[in-house]
Amino acid sequence: MKRILCLAITACFLVAGTSAFAITKINIPKELSKASKECIDCHRDTTVNIYQQWGNSKHYRGNIGCYECHEAQRGDADAFMHEGKFISIIVSPKDCARCHAREVDEFENSHHSKAGRIMGSLDNVLAEVVEGNSGMKTEAFPNGVSAAAVNGCWQCHGSVVKVNKDGKLDPATWPNTGMGRVNPDGSEGSCTACHQRHEFSVAQARNPENCGKCHMGPDHPQIEIYQESKHGINYYANKERMNLDSPKWVVGEDYFAAPTCATCHMSATKDLPVTHNVGLRIKWNNRPLISKLAHETDKKWNLPSASFTADMRRKDMEKVCSACHNENFYKGFFTQYEAQIDLYTEKWAKPGLKLYKKATDVLKAVKGKEYAKFSNKIDYTWFELWHHEGRRVRHAASMQAPDYTQWHGNYDLAKNWYSEYVPELEEVIEMGKNSKNRKAKKLAGELDKLLTKVMNSSNHNWAIGKEDPAKKAIRKQRRDNFLKRYK
Repeated sequence: MKRILCLAITACFLVAGTSAFAITKINIPKELSKASKECIDCHRDTTVNIYQQWGNSKHYRGNIGCYECHEAQRGDADAFMHEGKFISIIVSPKDCARCHAREVDEFENSHHSKAGRIMGSLDNVLAEVVEGNSGMKTEAFPNGVSAAAVNGCWQCHGSVVKVNKDGKLDPATWPNTGMGRVNPDGSEGSCTACHQRHEFSVAQARNPENCGKCHMGPDHPQIEIYQESKHGINYYANKERMNLDSPKWVVGEDYFAAPTCATCHMSATKDLPVTHNVGLRIKWNNRPLISKLAHETDKKWNLPSASFTADMRRKDMEKVCSACHNENFYKGFFTQYEAQIDLYTEKWAKPGLKLYKKATDVLKAVKGKEYAKFSNKIDYTWFELWHHEGRRVRHAASMQAPDYTQWHGNYDLAKNWYSEYVPELEEVIEMGKNSKNRKAKKLAGELDKLLTKVMNSSNHNWAIGKEDPAKKAIRKQRRDNFLKRYK
């Protein structure tokens, strides 16, 4: 590990060759730079917590101090003069790349670093308009910005950090450690989203709670799912055996009790190196309304990893699984998981989307200029069907959490489809048919036919008394057998 650290530090100073640090013959800093010593002389008193955190870090042991990370140049967008030196508050991925070039390259070409691109999406319309207003006014936003977006969406996805005329960071955009933060130097991402300052503890970064800051809640409850799964149960029961501080930390060699999020998505195995592109072991992107193969999403975003196909990613994830499970086990799991994706897609997502688009056409024809998205109950019902229940069922199945798969996923999908969505579609049909607008009447008729077709399909015909008699008989037999067993 010392050799790895030495090489990293060597790379740092070879790249940043203009800095006048004390260097040994093998390019390792012999001691802290004069500039960093000056920072420490003050900050050990003014911000003792930061000083102590840095003192526990590998940066301290490698003679990497405050100035090596916070150094700025005249003309940098966020540079300001502090005690005779130009520094910047934000340490961006571009700064970290001076020593951690490979890690930054992997991260910058991942979906994590692009999380800020959600701004302007459907989710952000909710935060900016439906949930919020333009009441938060700052120098960068004289016309106002929604505090709901600032305090919610931007804190996970990242803000576009604005620098005011006086050189200070605009308070609507800073503080912010969102994963896809757009920094004043033009780089995307925030290393401190996972590696919290100023200790940058590897053990902290490997804990599942590290990911749980963002990966939680009704639409993507990965941390709750993990806690319910066998993986999570074993982790919390055996945390002291996880060897989280190990420099190497190879699953099956350095620890055996359980995997964490980092184990499966980032960390080394006996066959795979560490990666900071967390999507390279994921076959399916379950964020969209209909699941997409991960490399297809990368292609849409012009990421180099688009050449690494979904099947290749699956094989790498199987290598992770094989550290603890045999082939029959993990291949059986993936078969179960993909069957759940297919069920969600065919029964709910595809027909639901067609119905929603047609219903929206009817509402637009009826309301004209008064139509607004999310001003109708059906907008919320459909949004939650795919964005909440639909994501939950897919994420939960992917991480082996049966209660979330069933009662927070499949059950909620069915309940809200039959008790909310279908009745609301019927209301839209009646609204259109009773409208004086000829176009609305025509579209309502088309929606009526489409709904009838969907409800008469094999996935939904049970709800209108048309279930296949043979299937019904088989189910009745199972029910009779159950009652006999439990008389």
